[in-house]
Amino acid sequence: KLLLTAHMDEVGLMIRQITDDGYLKFDTVGAIDRRVLLGKPVLVGPKRVPGVVGLKAYHLVSREEEKSVPKLDEFYIDIGARDRAGAEAQVALGDTAAFDSDAGDFGAGLFQGKALGSRLGCAVLLTLLRDELPMDCTFVFTAQKEVGARGAFGAAFSVTPEVALVVDGADAADLAGVPAHKQGCSLGGGVVLPYMDQGAIADRGLFEALRFLAEAGGIPWQTMRSVAGRTDTAAIQRTKEGVRTAAVSIPVRYPRTPSGVTCLRDAEAALALIRAFVGHLAEKE
Repeated sequence: KLLLTAHMDEVGLMIRQITDDGYLKFDTVGAIDRRVLLGKPVLVGPKRVPGVVGLKAYHLVSREEEKSVPKLDEFYIDIGARDRAGAEAQVALGDTAAFDSDAGDFGAGLFQGKALGSRLGCAVLLTLLRDELPMDCTFVFTAQKEVGARGAFGAAFSVTPEVALVVDGADAADLAGVPAHKQGCSLGGGVVLPYMDQGAIADRGLFEALRFLAEAGGIPWQTMRSVAGRTDTAAIQRTKEGVRTAAVSIPVRYPRTPSGVTCLRDAEAALALIRAFVGHLAEKE
C-alpha cells in the first residue's frame, strides 16, 4: 500500500494587531528569514487586499540598528488605510498574508517563483496522476507542513500505508560565497535523495532501491552533504506502528522567500525516478 505525498502550503504572515494608524502588525507562519521582508508586496486575507511590508525609514535608523536584523515586531504591513477603522473594513485579526510575486522562466534553463518547495512536488505528483500506473497508489496533498507536518500525520493515520514516498524541495547551497566543502545539493545536479533530515532517517531499503533505480535508469541524482530542516517524512514515519518512508526532493535556492529559483530538469528527474519506483514496487508484488 503505497502513499505518495507532497505538501501544498507555503510560509506566510498572520495579522495579530491593527494599529490606530491603520497599519497591520503580524507574526510569521512558518520559518521566514526576517531579512527578506522589507518592501515585499503581499496579499492579505480572503479579499486579497494588496499591501507592502514596511519598516522604520532608513534615514531614521541609528548606527547601532544598522548592524542588526530588525525584530519582527518592528515590521508592519501597509495597506493604504488612513486609520484603524479603514483597515478593519478590509482585514481582520487572524487573516493571513502571502507574498505576491510572479513566476516564470529565469536565466539559463532555470525557473523562479515563490513556494517552489511545495509547488514542485505537487506538480510532479499531478503529472504522475495522468499516468496509467501499474499498481494502486494513494496520492495525498497535505496542508500545514510549514508549521509542524500536521496534515501529513492525519493523512498517514487515515491511509495506514506500508510504504510512503515524500516529494519536497531541498535547500540548494550552490550559492555565491559558500565554500565548496560546505555546499549541499545544487541546481541541475538531479533529483535529491536525502538520507536523513532533522526529523527522520530514510528507510535504508527504500533509499538503496531509489539509488539503484536512478543509477540503472541513467537518472541524475545527488544527496545532501549538510542536512537542514525537515519534511513530512517524520510525521508519516512515526504514524501508528511506523511506516517505511523515504523522500525524493528537488533543489531550490532561496526557499521560503518571495522568489525561489530551481531547475526544472531536476523536477523531471524526480518524476522519472518516482515512475521507476512505482514500477519497481509493482514488480515485487
